[in-house]
Amino acid sequence: MKTLTEGKLRGLKALSDENGVISALAIDQRGSLKKMISAASGHEASQKEIEDFKVAISSELTPYASGILLDPEYGIPAARVRDENAGLLTAYEKTGYDATEPGRFPDILDQWSVRKLKELGADAIKFLLYYDVDEGEEINERKHAFIQRLGDECKAEDIPFFLELVSYDANNDDVKGKEYAKIKPHKVIEMTKEFSKPEYGVDVLKLEVPVNQAYVEGFAENDADVIYSKEEAAKYYKDQSDATDLPFIFLSAGVSAELFQEELQFAHEAGSKFNGVLCGRATWRGAIEPFAGESEEVGRKWLQTQGKKNIEDLNKVLAKSATPWFEKVQK
Repeated sequence: MKTLTEGKLRGLKALSDENGVISALAIDQRGSLKKMISAASGHEASQKEIEDFKVAISSELTPYASGILLDPEYGIPAARVRDENAGLLTAYEKTGYDATEPGRFPDILDQWSVRKLKELGADAIKFLLYYDVDEGEEINERKHAFIQRLGDECKAEDIPFFLELVSYDANNDDVKGKEYAKIKPHKVIEMTKEFSKPEYGVDVLKLEVPVNQAYVEGFAENDADVIYSKEEAAKYYKDQSDATDLPFIFLSAGVSAELFQEELQFAHEAGSKFNGVLCGRATWRGAIEPFAGESEEVGRKWLQTQGKKNIEDLNKVLAKSATPWFEKVQK
């Protein structure tokens, strides 16, 4: 069982509801969000347009969330207008990864440190790492050392460290395809084990679900697409949960709000002891077209109706399916 210091405990509580479940919004997207807004508006999105969209998300939806994940590049105005009861989780990585060499290596933001993000008002720090457990030892050892340094920096500032892990296969770029779906459980479960080790100093893991639900019996569009039976998929969810003693939360990975809720229900029924979510596009993606294509007023109206419904529906699922993180820590 993990022991939390006073500062880390305070930060986790700030990002959770009264039951110890994290029901947070994620809108730390940068490059991908710029592309989505540009496509909807018909012109390249400006800094202000991206900031304004994040402000709308934060002001309209944080009253229904336990916290919000933002980036310091576009998200500072949004952080200032969040609901007073919503905690602030701040991204520390540069968007994307280094594509000039193999390994999808990450980097931290040039202008920021954990101390500066804490002074900005962050209750916790989030870092995204792309990881292939089967990639070369030299590549993965570099990543291990990198994450150890981040863990030490968060320890020094006594602030929670959320590590977001996104799996991939160095030999297959199609992570949505059938071939990758066959090996995804191995990739996700093994990286969950690796970064649960105490030397990384991680406090909360932000994880993918361990299967591609589109290939699960009962979820696949046709029988030819079925890779996992329901029983097999459920075992992978349970194995992922058993692979860590850390609090962990699920990311929505761009799936629809409905499918994400179904995944969480499936996880619960499988015996997964997950502790909440950081839900991004599944909550707010539908607001981009009205916001950027029509007007801020129309976009906000979508957030006030469908966006609010997406979060409230998700919160209902979490109330029945998520486990309090304080069952996994010592104070």
